[in-house]
Amino acid sequence: MNGDEGDGHQEEERRVKANDPEHNEKFQYANNRIKTSKYNILTFLPVNLFEQFQRVANAYFLSLLILQLIPEISSLSWFTTIVPLMMVFTITAVKDATDDCFRHKSDNQVNNRQAEVLIDGRLQNEKWMNVRPGDVIKLENNTFVAADVLLLSSSEPHGLCYIETAELDGETNLKVRQALPDTSELGADIRRLAEFDGVVVCEPPNNKLDTFTGVLFWKDNRYSLSNEKMLLRGCVLRNTEWCFGMVIFAGPDTKLMQNSGRTKFKRTSIDRLMNTLVLWIFGFLVCMGIILAIGNSIWEHQVGARFRIYLYWNEVMNSSVFSGFLTFWSYIIILNSVVPISLYVSVEVIRLGHSYFINWDRKMYYPKKDTPAEVRTTTLNEELGQIEYIFSDKTGTITQNIMTFNKCSINGKTYGDVYDDFGRKTEINEKTVPVDFSFNPLADRKFQFYDHSLIESIQLGDAMVHEFFRLLSLCHTVMPEEKNAGELVYQVQSPDEGALVTAARNFGFIFKSRTPETITVEEMGKLVTYQLLAILDFNNIRKRMSVIVQSPDGQIKLYCKGADTILFERLHPSNEELMSLTSNHLEEFAGEGLRTLALAYKNLTEEHFKEWSKILQEANTSLDSRNEYLAAAYEEIEKDMMLLGATAIEDKLQEGVTETIASLSLANIKIWVLTGDKQETAMNIGYSCNMLTDTMNEIFIVAGHTVTAVREELRKAKEHLFGQNKDLSNGHVFCEKMQESKQGSVLEETVTGDYALVINGHSLAHALEANLENEFVEVACLCKTVVCCRVTPLQKAQVVDLVKKHRKAVTLAIGDGANDVSMIKSAHIGIGISGEEGMQAVLASDYSFAQFRYLKRLLLVHGRWSYFRMCKFLCYFFYKNFAFTLVHFWFGFFCGFSAQTVYDQWFITLFNIVYTSLPVLAMGLFDQDVNEQNSMDYAKLYEPGQLNLLFNKRKFFICIAHGIYTSFTLFFIPYGAFYYTAGEDGKHIADYQSFAITVATSLVIVVSVQIALDTSYWTAINRFFILGSIAVYFAILFAMHSDGIFVIFPNHFPFVGNSRNSLGQISVWLVIILTTVVSVMPIITFRFLKEDLNPTQTDQVRKLQKARKKQKPLQNYMRRVYRTNSRRSAYAFSHQEGFGKLITSGKNM
Repeated sequence: MNGDEGDGHQEEERRVKANDPEHNEKFQYANNRIKTSKYNILTFLPVNLFEQFQRVANAYFLSLLILQLIPEISSLSWFTTIVPLMMVFTITAVKDATDDCFRHKSDNQVNNRQAEVLIDGRLQNEKWMNVRPGDVIKLENNTFVAADVLLLSSSEPHGLCYIETAELDGETNLKVRQALPDTSELGADIRRLAEFDGVVVCEPPNNKLDTFTGVLFWKDNRYSLSNEKMLLRGCVLRNTEWCFGMVIFAGPDTKLMQNSGRTKFKRTSIDRLMNTLVLWIFGFLVCMGIILAIGNSIWEHQVGARFRIYLYWNEVMNSSVFSGFLTFWSYIIILNSVVPISLYVSVEVIRLGHSYFINWDRKMYYPKKDTPAEVRTTTLNEELGQIEYIFSDKTGTITQNIMTFNKCSINGKTYGDVYDDFGRKTEINEKTVPVDFSFNPLADRKFQFYDHSLIESIQLGDAMVHEFFRLLSLCHTVMPEEKNAGELVYQVQSPDEGALVTAARNFGFIFKSRTPETITVEEMGKLVTYQLLAILDFNNIRKRMSVIVQSPDGQIKLYCKGADTILFERLHPSNEELMSLTSNHLEEFAGEGLRTLALAYKNLTEEHFKEWSKILQEANTSLDSRNEYLAAAYEEIEKDMMLLGATAIEDKLQEGVTETIASLSLANIKIWVLTGDKQETAMNIGYSCNMLTDTMNEIFIVAGHTVTAVREELRKAKEHLFGQNKDLSNGHVFCEKMQESKQGSVLEETVTGDYALVINGHSLAHALEANLENEFVEVACLCKTVVCCRVTPLQKAQVVDLVKKHRKAVTLAIGDGANDVSMIKSAHIGIGISGEEGMQAVLASDYSFAQFRYLKRLLLVHGRWSYFRMCKFLCYFFYKNFAFTLVHFWFGFFCGFSAQTVYDQWFITLFNIVYTSLPVLAMGLFDQDVNEQNSMDYAKLYEPGQLNLLFNKRKFFICIAHGIYTSFTLFFIPYGAFYYTAGEDGKHIADYQSFAITVATSLVIVVSVQIALDTSYWTAINRFFILGSIAVYFAILFAMHSDGIFVIFPNHFPFVGNSRNSLGQISVWLVIILTTVVSVMPIITFRFLKEDLNPTQTDQVRKLQKARKKQKPLQNYMRRVYRTNSRRSAYAFSHQEGFGKLITSGKNM
């Protein structure tokens, strides 16, 4: 994906010259301004109107308005359409403008950050947005990198600098970058930096975070450049006082922005369905118009010709066909209220109300950071009740990325558990007294340990315990930094190394300092300096690391820590018994979801070490196969070791993650973890939060490096899934309906058992290719859990798009870093966690909150209720409007098809805006089928939303049929009753105006009774609105039929005195009551029988809820799940080789 240049053609290569703006301007490279907003002042009106007219209904209302302006066909005045239409456009535009203002605000915040730029030979403060390619800028410790820059020099020796890339890939461990030796000599010399005139020729802008290829031409020399020389926008400079860099890519061309994906206009599935329904309703409207127009032509031809003398025409119309044509348009205008504009106003108001409920929810407020939940896109709430797939980031979203030393096993004894006076193991809680480390002035105050027996063993001088912590204080690649006297700060490459060294520090073995040849440790208050003879560094194949040190008394020792499976193979045979004991402890630790490492040591003689040093020297100097020779040399010395014990580290999950995932799984939501971390880490976390369990039938691991290998692995997985189906009859039954694929075939498969799929980034790249994507989606969607490791930000978005495309399912993406932005934008719903990793994810999201656990409440309570309320609202709205409008259709057959309206014009105008708007709004805002606690306890209640059961095409037709039936009774019962009726005073009451009032009053009462039947949850507001609407109807009716208003506006209020006359008659009220009973009785009967004979799960929970109101609420206890067997190496966090080479080279000292 290449960035476009200013002149429109694609960039082939980038050529940037340092400190030469004139030269660089020729290429019209983008400056550093970023833009995530959609509109500006000039484009707002046209773009927003274009978006609004994408709604079929809005275009339909505009055409109606044009028709109403033609006097020959309009029997309603144009203001009945233009006022509500303008309201809809204005409300939506104001809401969109407000949303976009927030985006402008955040863009301005980022664009106006200050950077120090070298201009005219001196450092000047400049806004980020004014930084351009070729500029030399100064960065300081703990600040964000402003653009993609080539590192020139730094405060550290050899031009090294440390960066944290959490915003890019979610990893919080430090990475090292190093400037070219020749440019690092520039140091902080402003004069020399201003004279620097190197030219960089490199790749065009692209989204590949881990590669960079380019060449620097300077002083007649040519230097090759790689990713190790680059600092990317979004990184944070750490443990480096300052550095200078030359800007290569700025703003939209930076790798961060190239990965951020496009902002898509998101619409809910209900919105899309409504567009289809509006077209169908329009078709229905046209059919009714044609029937009535044909009727008019026939009537005019056979009957109407005789009446022309009485029915005055401005111009006599002789053509009955033309009369039918005009009648067709008149009826289109009269019957248009089947889709009233107020429907769209109400939908927006309801969505806004639901958004405020989420914003105001105190149970989703995080007091530690004063962070409430925030709805950033108000138009998607009901889709929260229909989620089928969740795509989650790992680091910072599911985990806190905080490692703590939790337990250990030393010489066959475990430490870390707490026991009561009777020797029974107890849970650790707030009341448990932690170990007092006050005897150690350098202890880390944040470190807590609860087993007092370990500190006693140390104080009693247990040799094995001392050796255990000595190993932890020596065998690592941590860099110490003593900020103030007694304040030690460790720079760690991976959080778990930091946890182990911090544990040793608290227990009295304090790692103080290091040089390339020595390590200084304070052991129980005594400073000891060890000679560092060799570091046998960690890599992904070895899964272990060793150091060889010589103590002041001349004793040479090898200390090793690593994955237990690897280490146990290299122990001395005499360790058999201890190994068996330690192995049991490791199983226990792993069962609690802890990450484990085994520790061992070996005493070496000087002769043995000297011999081995020669082998190592030869391996280091060999030209080819150096890595193989080194591995063999390491293998040679790391054998016959003595086992010391094991450590257990907890990778702290965010609070409530396990329970949240369990509840969401019960709601039949599939959770996919997409992480930049490596496989071991991702799987460890999967086990910790019970997404992966040892009871699963199979965990498929796809790690092929070629298309063929990946296809083969997916084929085997598929065979296993469908093959096992015949043999297994027990276990969790997991049915997945395969949606229609491209070929249009429908495949339905039932897979018995629980399966998980783990796929690596390089394999995923092949799986996402067009010829493999079908197979990948098919296998992945049949698994209960999917974990994708080492994925790039763009791959995250591609996975989401793939599921959207092939499964037609509603997706949700949740993440906390800039590396999650593209996935958040791609999913139907994007959620940003306002965590440690800056605000990019939150700014791109539709919803944001502080903790993963709030997702459960957002979906199972707010999402479910929003979907339930919106569906109920739509069903009632369509019913009410068909009942209201179709009365005109039946009347057409009795009024010569003359497009005469049944009701007076004011009733038609006010029916949707005043008489029936508030009760339905109250239902759409406050109704709930079951309370919030039951919504969370009975996760299965979420399924109707996923299956789209509450509002679909079938439900729509049922509502329409209900509306047609009601309109039929509303017209024909009063018509039949009035046919030969006289009033109590003997006068005839079957005049048009009395009939109109009777039908209108019946309609208002029937729809009010119906909404009372539809309401599941009564509040004072519902009662007030329903009764108030009926009262307002009568108040307005009597006011508009009064003498006073007739005197002022005789042309507009022709029904003078009619309501007093009609509604004073008992027979009229009896007709109204009969109409109401006949209209609602079938519904009451049907609902009673259905709830009694075939209750839904919701009905059952409602009954329970009513019964429980009298009892005390029951508490739910989640059973703690222990796992067995799946041990996990705490090295899983190291993603590349360790810092070993760097330390021994001395470059970092």
